[in-house]
Parts: sequence; structure tokens; C-alpha cells
Amino acid sequence: METPRVLVAADKFKGSLTAVQVAERVTAGLRRVVPGVRVETLPVADGGDGTVAAAVAAGFERREARVTGPLGDPVTAAYALRGSTAVVEMAEASGLQHLPDGVFAPLTATTYGSGELLLAALEAGATTIVFGVGGSATTDGGAGMLAALGARFLDADGKPVGPGGGPLAELAEADLSGLDPRLADIDLVLASDVDNPLTGPKGAPEVYGRQKGASEEDIAVLDAALAHYASILGPDTAALPGAGAAGGIGYGALVALGARFRPGIEVMLDVLGFAPALARATLVITGEGSLDEQTLHGKAPAGVAAAARAAGIEVVAVCGRLALPPEALEKAGIRRAYALAELEPDPAVSMAQAGPLLERAAESIARDFLAG
Repeated sequence: METPRVLVAADKFKGSLTAVQVAERVTAGLRRVVPGVRVETLPVADGGDGTVAAAVAAGFERREARVTGPLGDPVTAAYALRGSTAVVEMAEASGLQHLPDGVFAPLTATTYGSGELLLAALEAGATTIVFGVGGSATTDGGAGMLAALGARFLDADGKPVGPGGGPLAELAEADLSGLDPRLADIDLVLASDVDNPLTGPKGAPEVYGRQKGASEEDIAVLDAALAHYASILGPDTAALPGAGAAGGIGYGALVALGARFRPGIEVMLDVLGFAPALARATLVITGEGSLDEQTLHGKAPAGVAAAARAAGIEVVAVCGRLALPPEALEKAGIRRAYALAELEPDPAVSMAQAGPLLERAAESIARDFLAG
């Protein structure tokens, strides 16, 4: 019998295991049952948090820069570089992880540091930048990012408006003439699993504002401020797919920087070299912390499964929690899912013991799909 060749291409289990740790645990479990199995690991991400780590695991060099955090304090942010291609993750500079526990700033959190991180990639010689957006603490339409890159946002008195989305209500003039000229010569790819517009019922403030601490009043203020901002920056552009990504940073990148929008997992599979790895595999194992309805809309496991199915390779999934019926899994191209909750129903224990439980799930996969 031919030695099975397994490709482990899973995302992180948020709150318990990184994508790299998931791959390590799955590999250990498989080898306990089938010692001779050939395993290739390719941690994946969909443009959100973990995107830089996935690129580094695939051979990119990790670089760091000191940038402005969402509250204005300096933070250390990482990006990844290989040749002239950079992978920049906005959450590294402007993400929720940079907020102290319980301290939100829905009206004033800024993406200035994300612009500084893009500048660092430019300084490093990048001509293609994959800009992963997600996990933001901000709802400023990318105004802070653009300011860091040389744009000026002025009120009626000709003074700069304050940081964050709220002060954009005072915007009278957007001057983009000072944007770094190098931006015109690069390929900037907006990688996101979100195709929401900037404003309205499906816009950034309404859909994502609450998780960033916004009250109902804040959401109304932000929606109006971003609509006003869009009317000045680019009339009729607020409905662009992806404009609402990461508090509207997608909007700033698309309208002012000429970025191209692509589903994050598609971009990342290209960047990470998924196709050649897939060609070497007889089974693919993907997964993430929760396999649910959201998974089917642009999350990493759905992208991995779609690509594997197109190549005729069988796919199984691992997850902490499974909230999809078998027919939804089958439609997504996933033959079977193995949930840690089946091994340990207590969510707190399951998260704390995710590593050993994942090894046990991988042992089951090996018995079901590889042994004999």
C-alpha cells in the first residue's frame, strides 16, 4: 500500500492554539497510529489575526516595527517579508489585542499604526503587499492609515481632525496629494473574509461596532461620520465590497490607495504555496476553533476544502466546536469533522486541554482514513 501523504492546512483555534500548534498536535496524533505517515504542514489564515504567523511558517522572514497603537501608544508590530512580497496584518498595529482589558475607544481608536506598518514594508523594498485586515479595534475608515502615509484630513478651520471615526464628522477637506509616491507603483492586495460595505445596515459600524465597545449612539455617530467621510473622499464608493472590512480600513485602501480586494483565504493560499503542497497530498486536514455558519463565508477551512475538492483530494476537518450539519459540511467539501467537544463537552476544559484533545482527534482520523 502506498504511504499516505497528509497535508495539514488548518487555522488557529482562537484562544487556545495557534495554527502552528494545531499542525504540530495533529501530526503527533497521526503518527501515534500510523508511524510512517508522511505529513506536510501548512498553517493557514484568512487575512485576520494569525496571517503574519502563517506567512512566517511558510518561509517568510519576520520583521518588526515600532508603530502607533489604536489608542496612540507605541506598540511593536510584526510583518512578514520574502523577496519583494510583504504580508502586513493590520491587527498587528491596530488590533483589539492592543487595548487594555475592558478599555475600548470606539470613536477615537486610530489605524495610524497600520499606515506606519505599510510604510515599514515599503522601506523594506516590498512591491507587492498583501494587506490582511480583520480583528481591528478601530472604525475610522482607514483615515488614520492614510494620514500616516501622507494624507491630510482637515476641518472647516483648516486644522487636522482628531483621531478615530467620530471626528470625521468634522471633516471638510481630504488632501491626498502628500501620499507616499511609492504607493503608486506597488500591488496592494486587500485580503479579507469580509465583503461588507462601509456604511448602512451591513456596514462596519452596525455589524462590527459593538464588539469594539460601541454603544447604539456611538454606532449612529460612526455611521454618519463615515458616510460624510466617503462623500468627500469618493462619492458613490461606500458600497464597494470589502469597504467595511476592519472598521472601514478596506475603504481607505480601496479608494485612496488603489488596492485590489480579494477573499483573504484565496490570497493566502497563493502566498503560502498551497497548490504545490496539495499536489503532493492524498488527504487534507483543515480546521479552526469553531466550524459554524461563518466558516462557510470565506473562512480558512472553507477555502482549503474548496481548493482540495477541485483537485479531487479528500478533506476532513478538526475543530473545537461543530455547529454545522453533515449536509453543510458535505456541500463545503468536508467529508467529516472531528470536534474536541465530542471528547470533552465542558468548553472551558476543552479549551484548556485543546492540545492533547486534538492529538486524540487526529488519532481517530488516522484510524478512520489512514490505517489498514
